Amino acid sequence: MGQLTVQINGKSYLLGCEDGEEARLKALAATLDEKVRAIGGDGALGETRLMLMGALMMADEGAAIGEKLAAAEAENDRLQKLLDAADARAITIIEATAKRIEGMAAR
Repeated sequence: MGQLTVQINGKSYLLGCEDGEEARLKALAATLDEKVRAIGGDGALGETRLMLMGALMMADEGAAIGEKLAAAEAENDRLQKLLDAADARAITIIEATAKRIEGMAAR
């Protein structure tokens, strides 16, 4: 198991993670640090509340991305159904055209 010391709002935290996940954890900690510093780490809120607010900001961003992904997947499904219907119509037209050509050739 890997360990990593990260800095959030000027304080060091020793964290454990799976081997090979250190870079990801470091990046996540840097993002949390940005959020916490944007809130204003002047000490008025308290460390726990500051961390909570930073984590909630990140969770909100993640939820918004999830909602956009769900909407994009729904739109993709809708477009796929339209494409499938267009393919079916094209096949029907091609088959009808082929029958007409065969009929003309048989004359």
